[in-house]
Formats: sequence, structure tokens, C-alpha cells
Amino acid sequence: MRKLIVILLSLVLALPVTASQVRELNWDDLVPDIRFDDPFEALTQEQLGMLAFVARIRTELAAGTVVSEETRRETAELEKELVAEGIDIDGLLARRDEIRRLRTMRGTKAVSELNGAAIRMPGFVLPLEFAGRKVTEFLLVPWIGACIHTPPPPPNQIVHVVLDEKQGFESKGRFEPVWVAGRMQNETFSVNLFLKDGAGDIPIAYRLRADLVEPYQK
Repeated sequence: MRKLIVILLSLVLALPVTASQVRELNWDDLVPDIRFDDPFEALTQEQLGMLAFVARIRTELAAGTVVSEETRRETAELEKELVAEGIDIDGLLARRDEIRRLRTMRGTKAVSELNGAAIRMPGFVLPLEFAGRKVTEFLLVPWIGACIHTPPPPPNQIVHVVLDEKQGFESKGRFEPVWVAGRMQNETFSVNLFLKDGAGDIPIAYRLRADLVEPYQK
């Protein structure tokens, strides 16, 4: 039965796609609709930094680590300041693991409805493989510099695009804006990429078997 399903899916993916069947996506469409109250989003960067300091010192004290009186006084002052700004320190720290888990789920899961869908979407090209002067494999990313000059986007904000060697396109270089079209596949894996400070594995949630790559035009 499983072999039959695989064969049928392969036949479906091989069918020609008409323009009316192609769904045009933006990057938000790749994120599953996982809604939750995230109280940390309401904090400023300064408040997040203060809260992180308080959390670290509390963890050290709970573990029996020796903490200087100066650090204890600084922690108490930060706690006083956060409370004065209406921040529930204990409540936020109690929800850290829950919010981390939900954020991870929202950032790593693929949208199930996109698996096997014919799609068209824009993005920037980060080349991976070439056939002569033509790019045959690349990462489609949502902003210039992603994965190279800035931390990588979440896995469901990267698309691994593969073309047939005969269909490769001549890229103008890294982060060229393009439209890509083809069949989307939900597939969790990683690609090893040479970064500015060394090689690293980039987790990805989508793969696209591309039929077309063309310069971006609005």
C-alpha cells in the first residue's frame, strides 16, 4: 500500500501544471498558523537584557554558586527597575521553556498544505552547486545576507531549490533577486554551508523542484 501511495504521488508531481494551478506565495505563507501569547515580545531589548541578567544570577544562586555582594545589589536594582516598569519577572521566567518550545515549533514546522503544491515565490539566491556557469542548486532566502552575513533564518524561512542540470540558470552572483516556480516538498534536512567564520549546518524545512527561475520583477 505504501509503495502504491509513493507511485501515485510521483505521478501527480510529474503532471504538467497550468498557470491557474500555481499558488503565489510570500514568506509569511511558509510559517504555520501557530498562535500563542508571547509576553516576551512586548519587552524592549534593554528589558530583555536586564531580565536575562536577573535570570542568570538567580540560576547561579539556586545552584549554590558564590555571587559577590556587588552583583547581588546590581541584581536587586534591576529587579526593582523591572517591577517598576510593570514587568512580572517571576511570571515571565516561569514561562521561558514553554515560549521557547512554541517559538521553535513555529520556526521549524512546515505548512502541511504546501507539500506537493505548485507554487511561485520571490526571494534571494544563495548558490550551492553549479554546472559550468549555471546554478543548479541554491538556497532561496528572504533577505540579502541571510546565512552568510547574518544569522540564518528559521528553517521554514529557507527553501532548498534544485534544478535539472540542463535547466540551470546563469546567476549574477550571491543574493540575486528572483522568482522561482515549481513543486514544493516538505522535507526537514540540513545543508552544510561555508560561513564567514567557518562551515556550519543550516536546517531547512522546504525543498523546491524548480521548473523556472527568472529575474525578479514586481
